[in-house]
Amino acid sequence: MARPITKVAEPVMTEKDRQDQTVDSVLQSLANNPEGIQATIKLLQELHESGILGAVNAAIEAKEDIAKILVGQMVRPPVTNIINNAMAAAGGLTELDPEMTKKLMGGLTAGLKKADVALQSGAKIGIFDLMKVVSDPDINRAMAFGINLLKGVGEGLKD
Repeated sequence: MARPITKVAEPVMTEKDRQDQTVDSVLQSLANNPEGIQATIKLLQELHESGILGAVNAAIEAKEDIAKILVGQMVRPPVTNIINNAMAAAGGLTELDPEMTKKLMGGLTAGLKKADVALQSGAKIGIFDLMKVVSDPDINRAMAFGINLLKGVGEGLKD
């Protein structure tokens, strides 16, 4: 009677066998995706001809130098000031009522249009004209808004 097989010898792949298997796999991928491969080759050719590919390769090779320059630029006081100011402005904007901001921007736009028309006309304003417009409800409303705005800014500057 024959002995049962207790050991199965697994095939040992040589380096050449692995390379052949890899080449076969790559060739199979190329055969399955001819349009994509051709488009990729065309894209690379265009990038090469335009010089972009060379620039990208140079940037990749110099990545450490570029990173040092970027970090050096980011920690400069003007850049950190911009970042800090942007964050403070964003924080301040979160406290504003959107409806009030919309009204204010609409009024500002209308005021700029009227100011441009008046500027183009070249009309002069005298002291009596100023006294007369103070009683205009729109002017009075804007003056009261401005005065109260200035008062609030002044109070905020106390601290």
